[in-house]
Amino acid sequence: MSPAAPWPTHAVAADVVVRVVRPMPALPPWLDDVIDTVWASEQARLDGALFNGQVFNADVITPHLVRGHWTEFRRIVAQMRRPDLHPALGVRPLAVGGVITCPDGVVFGRRPTRSVYQAGEWQLPPAGSVDRTAARDDGRVDVAAMVLQELAEELGLTAADVSAPVPVAIVEHPDTHVLDFGMAMHTQLSAAAIAAAHAAGGNGEYDPLVVVPLAELAAFVAGDAVNGQAPIFLHRLGLISSDL
Repeated sequence: MSPAAPWPTHAVAADVVVRVVRPMPALPPWLDDVIDTVWASEQARLDGALFNGQVFNADVITPHLVRGHWTEFRRIVAQMRRPDLHPALGVRPLAVGGVITCPDGVVFGRRPTRSVYQAGEWQLPPAGSVDRTAARDDGRVDVAAMVLQELAEELGLTAADVSAPVPVAIVEHPDTHVLDFGMAMHTQLSAAAIAAAHAAGGNGEYDPLVVVPLAELAAFVAGDAVNGQAPIFLHRLGLISSDL
């Protein structure tokens, strides 16, 4: 369920650049110990399924430039489980999220109940952390390529199936400080064709995957099981009348 506090929303321009500008900072030993404890607990809960890769962390967000560094996933998980660690950790991990419209409506998927983040909630797919596969040699981080990679992995769709991703906004979770970078895409595929692609080539991240008709969209996102980012992105795109 979404938290009661407002979700900070950061405006981004169509030509926004995401760039790595510094190395990952060292942590004091006491904080590393706390992170190790939380990480071990989550690994035990999820049967060792977590991987301590690196995710882009935003230090400064402006409409045309997002500056930051790579941070390890164990720090992110610790802050998700212990939001009180944010003043010491300062983690604001960036994730990409699609907002896919089609002739039949808007695509939604339900997250697995064992997810680390927003378990069991409906979200706008595809979505995923911005990891090292999005890094470019000049220090840029290619968020558009990242969302298209997630599109293929999670929905079984290709870049040729959708319009080029267009930045919508960055929405910040008020408790965990996870940043979701919404990117709008449109496809001419029907709901049935999207479902077929998901069944044939998706990785099982969403169960179920649905297309919500525009006439039913406001009522759907008003439900408790829809994550807090979705209505903000949909309102920004003019698909619902308010961000609820």
